[in-house]
Amino acid sequence: MSPRAGNAGPHTLAFVESPVQLLNVLEWAHAHAPGVGLTLVVLSPLDPMTRGQLRRMSDLARDEGHQVRWEEARGGPLAPFQTIGGLSGLLRRARRVVLGDPFSRYVQLLLTITRARDLVVVDDGTATMEFVGQLARGERLVRWHRKGGRPGPRDVVFAPVSASARRRLTPGERRHIEIFSSMPMEETPAGVAVSANTFAWTRTRFGPPRITKGADMVGTSLVETGVVDDGRYLEAVHTLAKAHGATRYFAHRRESTDKLHRLAAATGLEIVRPELPLELIARRGPIGRTVLSFPSTVVHTLPLALAGTEVRVAVCDIDPAWLTENASPRAQGFLSGVTGTAKDVHRLSPTAPTAAPNPANTVNPASPSDPAGPAPFSATPPSAGLVGPAAS
Repeated sequence: MSPRAGNAGPHTLAFVESPVQLLNVLEWAHAHAPGVGLTLVVLSPLDPMTRGQLRRMSDLARDEGHQVRWEEARGGPLAPFQTIGGLSGLLRRARRVVLGDPFSRYVQLLLTITRARDLVVVDDGTATMEFVGQLARGERLVRWHRKGGRPGPRDVVFAPVSASARRRLTPGERRHIEIFSSMPMEETPAGVAVSANTFAWTRTRFGPPRITKGADMVGTSLVETGVVDDGRYLEAVHTLAKAHGATRYFAHRRESTDKLHRLAAATGLEIVRPELPLELIARRGPIGRTVLSFPSTVVHTLPLALAGTEVRVAVCDIDPAWLTENASPRAQGFLSGVTGTAKDVHRLSPTAPTAAPNPANTVNPASPSDPAGPAPFSATPPSAGLVGPAAS
């Protein structure tokens, strides 16, 4: 164990399922428990990109003196039972539980076991904004892009567990709830302590970055979640990149390889698959003087991570015409709120594409190895103290 941290022991137990959640656990520990190690449990997903970033973040957590326990939580039909059984002892002994996704069924199930009196929720992106609002209004926990739809059979079966988790996340005489967030909150649940995530750990450990003259774009998974139409998204990226001279596109870890190949062929952008959350990538550099984004978590977090630099974050609103017919009725309002509440960003209005190629003509782009093919995919280069890609 690093000399920076004390004995993690059974006192503080953290559960994460994504690289951003793990980053925000490190930020919380830096702000609220400096020098004290914790036990960090990674409930590993199956997606290779997410697993790779979680491996990188786990290395950073160990460097900070925290114990990391990697769980193949989705490695087969028996994996959930084995994972929960193996964690039950730790859960019962923990005095504080830190979690990153209160909407996760896995986390909700684990909450029914813990006896911890202190529960801390760290950011899981913009979903934190919705969680806080639902908790304040006493509503059932439903992700924003699914809200408005009819509950499915699995939702009905899991409803008692979800209701129990919501009760455990409600403060009481014997239960203290904290939300550690960089997201804006219009509604704060009564009795819940809220503390600001300023990304102090990120700024302390990395940078300042080298800033290039051009612009970079940040990808989003709005197509993969069924909110934005695929063709409209490719047209919007093409128009935005052309207008601002962007050359690189930092892909979201959930973006499909097929979509990224078509995007590269249609726009000529270099597609970058980051090895770490974008906040760390940007802080390490190099990063463009302008960072272009659609409504997402980064319009709130990047200005904090890049505080003190000359980088400008610009966000383009989502045109209602881009939404799919299956998008949640709340989608447009929620995405507008994400943009409207962002501080220190420049807002861009969506415009109709004027010279974008027809994405239908790029369904089968040339191989990236073909000199006549699309711009290549790449990974961010390793920096000192960070390792290269690991097997998933």
